[in-house]
This record gives sequence, structure tokens and C-alpha cells, in this order.
Amino acid sequence: MSSSTETAHPLPPTILVIFGGGGDLTWRKLTPALFDLYLDHSMPDQFAAIVVDRVELSAEKLHKRLHDGVAKFSRQGKPAADQWKPFAERFSYLAGDFKDAQTYTQLKKQIEAVEGQWQCQAQRVFYMATPPAMFNVIPERIAAAKLASDVARSRLVVEKPIGSDLASAQSLNRYLAGSFDESQLFRIDHYLGKETVQNILAFRFANPQFEPIWDRRYVDHVAITVAEQVGVEHRGGYYEHAGAVRDMVQNHLMQLLCLVAMEPMVSFDADELRNKKVDVLHAIRPIPHASVHDFAVRGQYGEGWIEGKQVCAYCEEPDVAKHSNTPTFAALKLFIDNWRWQDVPFYLRTGKRLMQQVSEISIQFRPVPHQAFPAQAALDWRPARLTISIQPVEGIVLTFQAKHPGRTMHLWPVEMRFNYRQAFDVPSPDAYETLLWDVMAGDGTLFMRADQIEAAWTAVMPILDVWSASAPTDFPNYHAGTWGPQAAAGLLAHSGHTWQEPASPTDA
Repeated sequence: MSSSTETAHPLPPTILVIFGGGGDLTWRKLTPALFDLYLDHSMPDQFAAIVVDRVELSAEKLHKRLHDGVAKFSRQGKPAADQWKPFAERFSYLAGDFKDAQTYTQLKKQIEAVEGQWQCQAQRVFYMATPPAMFNVIPERIAAAKLASDVARSRLVVEKPIGSDLASAQSLNRYLAGSFDESQLFRIDHYLGKETVQNILAFRFANPQFEPIWDRRYVDHVAITVAEQVGVEHRGGYYEHAGAVRDMVQNHLMQLLCLVAMEPMVSFDADELRNKKVDVLHAIRPIPHASVHDFAVRGQYGEGWIEGKQVCAYCEEPDVAKHSNTPTFAALKLFIDNWRWQDVPFYLRTGKRLMQQVSEISIQFRPVPHQAFPAQAALDWRPARLTISIQPVEGIVLTFQAKHPGRTMHLWPVEMRFNYRQAFDVPSPDAYETLLWDVMAGDGTLFMRADQIEAAWTAVMPILDVWSASAPTDFPNYHAGTWGPQAAAGLLAHSGHTWQEPASPTDA
């Protein structure tokens, strides 16, 4: 795993094939990330990208579209002409149907032509930036054309969603295994490429003052929030079939849960880390179908106000059914049945059209066993809490008690704040920069293995089963611009807990 895009070892010659490369993902994420790697001198010296899509597109039009995406989304800004030209020359286009064997015959000729110019065998990275329906087509066609027969030099990148439930995920994994070895498969969850997410491991396992208290003896509960201000935007058709659990909980939030709860690794080997994550998922206490209402809350946003602007309800969004039962909010209470975390609740929540965009992990510690201070000294007492902020500002906040200045003993909550940008004075690389570099380096640490995907689906299936069988009677049950339905607060209140306001390590 690369914590930055810099490396002392140059990457080998690489040919990147992007299926569906004329789409939004390539325009918005992949090409800007590749361009930033290029400017950082973190690309292979010999690199070529072949964009494959169904429409006819000239090289000139392809380069213009990619340029527009880089100008808008690159963290290094609009490219200068002398920077863009040598980068764009590495991109070529192939028009073809993903289901047609002739497309792959032509692709093979283009790849071999590039290797002939380089006079060497290159790594072949096949990236499926396509709708999920093509995940069951492209891999088999690649294998049939013998494009990936060199296991050590060929890889397949699969974007989420990996299935829509446990059965479909298992089916897709079996299909992928029919054409590719597991070592060749790189299932992307872009959250794992975020710098602060990776730094959870460094924070936990490189600092002796925290790891010894990172268990049920000292931790009261853990809350993980991934909140979005935006609605479904142009993704209404997809979101109607997904909902909050499929879209965010089963992947992003479960990955964060694993990083917080996993046991120390023996080495920094990719499979060692993934083994520890799978152990966490297998230890999640199963939720009985009859008790789902005690462990999960769903919601859907109605109309409301976001930063002074009135926004519509979910059912009024484009491509959304007028009486949709799709949840745009989900909150879960989970337990991990092992020695480290037995009976410590883990609260997860995510939603659209919430009060603010924020992703954070809040670890609240147990109170001291004996309160020796007079009652009046602790009138403003707050529990000790550690907050790991992932976005919009990356950093860590530690809340603890200190004596307020004065002649009397008066405890007052104070905060120590660490901000990544201020500390290192460099911008964090985009998640896709890290992930693309790791794919080219062959490092699978930040990518999901088949058993990890299936274990995460297993944990949420009782919730999905019950929710699909019983329609909600109160949708919409929260206004846009709030923190979600009132029932989400009740999920914690039964245990004497509350959702905390975000504690962002601001730049101020």
C-alpha cells in the first residue's frame, strides 16, 4: 500500500485498458488521477491507455473530453499545453461492442503493437468503468481472447457495486474466478484510498499511547458517520434499486468499521491485512430477522433547506418513483463478538440531504471508575472522545477534561486538534491516485477480496430482507437539511448514548 504516490522503485511498463472509458468515471476521476500521477513523476516511464467504448470517437474528440475533465477535477488545476500534449499522446481509442469478440481481437492487436514499439512485455490492467451488467461479460471475453493469460502481468479492476445482495455477490465472484485468479482481481472501494482512512492504521498501530486502550475495557462505544448534503442528483435510476445500505453501508462504512476494529497485523502484507478485516466481519453478531427494528433505522428525505436553498423531496427527484420506498438514510447498531470488542456497540449512520457533508469516526471512552471531584466541579463534564475526521477536513480531534483557570476546581472540556494539511503542508492525493498507483504496483492491500465482500453482505442481509418485506409507513420521515429521522436518535438512546455533533479539525 502506498501512503503517497511517491516511490523509490519505478513502475514497470503498463498498458491500461479502460472499458467504458467514454463515461463519467473516466472523465471525472480516472484521467485527472492519472494526470496528477504524471505531474508527480509517479507514472511508469512507458505507459499507454486504450479507451474502449461503443460510440465512434476520434482521437481529437477523446483528448478534448479528457482535457475538460482534467481541467475541472485535477487537484493540480488546468493543465498547461506543454504538460498536456505528451500526456494525451499516451491515450488511444477503440470503438467496439463489449459483447463482440471482434472488439477483443482488435484490442489484442493494439496492445501487441504498443508492446512491439516498447520491445517488451507490459503489464496489462483492464479497468471496468462500465455499468455492473457488463461485469458478467467483459472478463470472460478478455480471457477468451487470451489477453490476461500471464497471471503475474495482468489485472482486472472492478468498481462497486459487487452484487446487490449476498447471492448476486457470490455469483459474480464465482464468475470472476472462472476467468481470473484472485490475485489478479482488484475490487475498488475508493474510500480505502483516502489518506485519512489509511492513516487509521498508522494512528492505531504506531502509537503506544492509544493501542493499549483500544478495546472494550476503555471504549464505551464507536460511532461512524458518512453524511452527504447532496441528494441523488442524476443517479435516481440507480439509487432506486440500491438505497442507503447497498450504496454506502455494505461497502464504505463496513470498511471503516474493519479498520477501527481489526486486530494488529503481523506484517504489512496485503493478505495479512485483509485476513484481519475478514475476521472482524465474521465476528459481527448476526441480527435476527425478528429484531431488525431494534438494530436498524431507515429514512427517506422530504423537502427542506440546505444552506439557504430549498430542495425537493426524494420522491420528486428525476427517475424516482412518486411513492418510492427506497431509504436514503440508514442507521445501524452492531456488535462484534470477540475478546477485544464484546458488547461494545458500533453505531453506523449514513444518509443523503443531511445537515452537512462529513465523514468521521468517533470513539468515546468509558468514564473514570471513580469520580473524586466535587459535583459542582464537573457541571460541564463531557466524555473523553477521539474523533478521526475523513472529510471535508482530514485530521484528528481528542476531547478531554482540563481544569478551567480560577481558584476553584472546575473541569472543562478542551480539544487537541491535528490537521493533516497544516501538519504536512502538502495536499493529500486523491483516492484514485493512490488506488491506480497500487494497481500498477500490484499491491492489493487497499482492495477487497471475495470473502470480504461476501462477509459484509452477510452482515446486512437480515436488514435488507426485512425492509424489502415490510414497506415503511412514515416516508418521508426527515426533512432535508437535518440529521435524519428521530428514530435514529432512539437507536442510541436505549443504551444511554447520543450522536455527537461533528468535531472537524478546522483550518482556522
